[in-house]
Amino acid sequence: MHAPSGHAQALVRTFTQRFSSTRRGARLARQLALVELHSWGIPESTALSADAGLLVAELAANAVAHGRVPGRDFELRMTLLEGVLRLEVSDARRDRRPAVQPHAYQAETGYGLRIVDAVAAAWGTTDRLVGKTVWAELG
Repeated sequence: MHAPSGHAQALVRTFTQRFSSTRRGARLARQLALVELHSWGIPESTALSADAGLLVAELAANAVAHGRVPGRDFELRMTLLEGVLRLEVSDARRDRRPAVQPHAYQAETGYGLRIVDAVAAAWGTTDRLVGKTVWAELG
């Protein structure tokens, strides 16, 4: 029998899935994210699940609207480690960087990243070999 080393092994959960760069793909990403979180013990009735669903919906919608390259999918990756849920949505357009837009009276678009900025503990963008990843974290 081995003596405990004093280091608890951190439980890491990950989920990665590609979706078509369509509005339907964005909706499916949100739905599957909520199903996966439920399987991780985070039911839809929780604030964390609601916030994660909102963030996935916004990031996926942005990937479809602004990051779409014909014939290329977007990718959703979720990682849960030590109480931090990291959501990453990757698309094929590195040239179109997300930025929070100033408030425009009665604007019908441009609220997505304002929502991400308000809900996420942190968010940002990283480059990939092809395209970019927009990530957001929830505590």
